Amino acid sequence: ISVTHPKKMNLGVGAYRDDQGKPFVLNCVRKAEAQIAAKKLDKEYLPIGGMAEFSKACAQLALGPDNEVLKSGRSITVQTISGTGSLRVGANFVSRFHNVSRDVYLPKPSWGNHTPIFRDAGMQLKAYSYYDPKTCGFDIKGALDEISKIPEKSVIVLHACAHNPTGVDPRPEQWKEMAALIKKRNLLVFFDMAYQGFASGDIDRDAWAVRYFIEQGHNILLSQSFAKNMGLYGERVGGFTVVCKDAEEAKRVESQLKILIRPIYSNPPMNGARIASTILNTPELYKEWLVEVKGMADRIIKMREMLVSNLKKEGSTHNWQHVIDQIGMFCFTGL
Repeated sequence: ISVTHPKKMNLGVGAYRDDQGKPFVLNCVRKAEAQIAAKKLDKEYLPIGGMAEFSKACAQLALGPDNEVLKSGRSITVQTISGTGSLRVGANFVSRFHNVSRDVYLPKPSWGNHTPIFRDAGMQLKAYSYYDPKTCGFDIKGALDEISKIPEKSVIVLHACAHNPTGVDPRPEQWKEMAALIKKRNLLVFFDMAYQGFASGDIDRDAWAVRYFIEQGHNILLSQSFAKNMGLYGERVGGFTVVCKDAEEAKRVESQLKILIRPIYSNPPMNGARIASTILNTPELYKEWLVEVKGMADRIIKMREMLVSNLKKEGSTHNWQHVIDQIGMFCFTGL
C-alpha cells in the first residue's frame, strides 16, 4: 500500500478500478444517493426478507420482467447480504429441506468461497470437470461426462456468466447440452450470478443461461450480487431466488427462508438496497446504469485485447487468443 510507483498494479483485489487504479463509483449511484438523502428517510429495520421493491426489481433483472415465473407468482426473492450472504442462505435452505441428497457439485475450479459456504452449511462437497488447461477453455466433453454420473437429485452449482476464477463460460449451445443432461439426471440447479451486465455489457445476454434453464423446466435456485455491476461492494447488496412449482409452494418457501434468515442476521442492511432499488426502479437512472455497466465491461474487454497486443509487441509468439475469448474480471493465462 505504501509503494507509490506510478506503474504499480494491485492484481489481488476483486474489484473494478479506473485508469489510475482508484476505486470507481458509478454516476448513477451518486445520483441515487442524492435522491435518497433529499428524502430524509428513516433508519428503521427492514423486514426479514428485505426491501420488497428491491427484491421485485432484483428478480425482474435476473429473469426478465415478462417471465412466466414472475407473472404466476411461483418464485420468491429475498434481499440478502450480497452474493456471499445469498449463497449461504441458499446453502442453509438446501441443507435443511433438500433431504434426498447432501451432495453439492462445484465446477473445477470454482470461486474459493463456495467451498466453505456449502461445507459449513453441512453439505458434502463434490466436483465436476469444467476448465481444460490444454485449451484454456471450457471442457464440455469432461463436464458432460462427469455430470452424467452425478447421482440423481444432487445439487449442482453453475456460474451464470463470467466464471470465477477462469473467465471461461459455456457457449449457448453448450449450455443447452448441459441443461438437457442436468434435467435428465434430475439435479437441483443452483446458479451463482455475481456479474450480470458486468461480463458482456448486456444484462440479457449475461442472464441467458438462467432464463434458458427456467424455460426448460428447471426450478432453479439463484444467487445475485450487485457488488460488481453497480460497484456497491461495501454496501453488501444481493438477492436469493427460489423458483417453485406453484405460488402456494413459493409462499411456504418464503416462510422457511425467513425462519432461516432470522437467527443469522435478522434482517438485511438498508442503504445499499435503497441505492440499487432507486436505480432499478427509476427509468432515467436505470438507463444510465445500463450505459455505465456496459462501459465497465467494454473496458475490461479492451484491456484483454491490449494485453495480448502488447505481449506480441514484446516478441511473444505464444497463442494468447484464450485471454481475449475469456470474459469478465478474471483470467487464466495458461502459463
